[in-house]
Amino acid sequence: MNGLYKQLSEGIQDLNLSPPNNTLERLVDYLALLNKWNQVYNLTAIKDPTAMLTRHILDSLSIANYLSGATFIDVGSGAGLPGIPLALCFPEKQFVLLDSNNKKTRFLIQAVAELSISNASVIHSRVESLQNTADFDCILTRAFAPLGVMIALTQHLCHPGGRILAMCGVYPRPEELEPITDWSCNVYPLQVPNLHEQRHLVVLERKQRG
Repeated sequence: MNGLYKQLSEGIQDLNLSPPNNTLERLVDYLALLNKWNQVYNLTAIKDPTAMLTRHILDSLSIANYLSGATFIDVGSGAGLPGIPLALCFPEKQFVLLDSNNKKTRFLIQAVAELSISNASVIHSRVESLQNTADFDCILTRAFAPLGVMIALTQHLCHPGGRILAMCGVYPRPEELEPITDWSCNVYPLQVPNLHEQRHLVVLERKQRG
């Protein structure tokens, strides 16, 4: 794991992040746990720990400087991405990890317990069934659904002045952005260390009525 720690340390520096002490060790522990469970439960198609580090951990942390507020829900969290890496780096913020898949939520519960992530909790539910209306400052999604569908499914979870941060690969097509009328929309390129592929972040803020 020494090589992974070095790669992670360099990636954290490239992202201009200053996480609390022991965060890098905890991120490597999370990566080891994910790799172990992935061999049985197939949580992610990526099998190589080095690729997992780049495509999952550093990719998740690439949105760190866009976080605002104190309460976050990671919709379709899957293996805890981006929620767990962000929760480890920002212990002062609260994260809910939401997923409807049984095996993935079992992993999330184990990861939160084993890594003692006190600022993260897990909910096993479909997002449209979740009744926590307008509880969150920010909604996080990572390749969860097309933008219009994602907004329709998640917007009831967001404070009136809240935001949605939607991670995606290539720049969204015009036909994806044009129907978005009730939200201001900005798209930012993301730079993920050691990843030579396009990554973008769609930042949505609800427009004030009146």
